Amino acid sequence: MSRIGKMPVTIPAGVEFKCEDNLVTVKGPKGTLTQKIHPNITVKCDAGVVTFERSNDEKFNRSLHGLSRNLVANMVEGVSKGFSKSLEVNGVGYRVQMDGKNLVMNLGYSHQVVVEPVEGITIECPGPNQIVISGPDKQKVGQFAAEVREKRPPEPYKGKGIRYAGEVVRLKEGKSGKK
Repeated sequence: MSRIGKMPVTIPAGVEFKCEDNLVTVKGPKGTLTQKIHPNITVKCDAGVVTFERSNDEKFNRSLHGLSRNLVANMVEGVSKGFSKSLEVNGVGYRVQMDGKNLVMNLGYSHQVVVEPVEGITIECPGPNQIVISGPDKQKVGQFAAEVREKRPPEPYKGKGIRYAGEVVRLKEGKSGKK
């Protein structure tokens, strides 16, 4: 039995949960999310508690069991609380700012890098070296944060670039370290 798959998902107050033909729709204060669940997994909702059952104990169905439960749990958390990723910009002359809805970054290139937000994602710049990406869909938030980080990933000699908040970049020794 899947330890994650057998755990029920509780629906908090203010969140609507609907499941028709394994198409799960979750609506809350932060937005609406839908997800198609594999037909081998049965979704049951009783009195604000959602449970998941698999058709048999084949390896494929066991892997789908925990996955389906986590996808729905992330949807419920996303529409009620939301998800966010924080990025830090390190480097001399590196800075970020908002221009309307677009994120404008000075990253040491000869030009400014302009990033437009995707639908359902909000970008904030609380400081000249900080970016906060938030939204209800965990996958979209993580993917967009990875795309922003990709514009100038941290380099291993000086540590300059865009990194996740709390990310540790191991610095290498330069040429002078070989004596």
